[in-house]
Amino acid sequence: MNKLIDALAFEKNRNAQFRTVICLIINNQQHLFEGIAKGEIAASKSGSKGFGYDPIFIPSGFNTTFAEMTQAQKNSISHRGRAVEKLIAFLHEQDV
Repeated sequence: MNKLIDALAFEKNRNAQFRTVICLIINNQQHLFEGIAKGEIAASKSGSKGFGYDPIFIPSGFNTTFAEMTQAQKNSISHRGRAVEKLIAFLHEQDV
């Protein structure tokens, strides 16, 4: 994280995104479920929750990092949560 923060020190464009793709194969058919969380890289670390880059990722529409959010808040907007929601909706449609 420190290396990334240092590399972006003088950059105006700090846009970033997390992306998850879940692949489900049923009856030899592949189904993909994508979730994206857009945001930007913070100027410094903030927060102690989560893992990975959570302390430096500020999701669009928020002024806190993933690491400052409750698990419920983060899950409602995270790339993983969005992909899983799509997977669940698909499974309900398939009645699996």
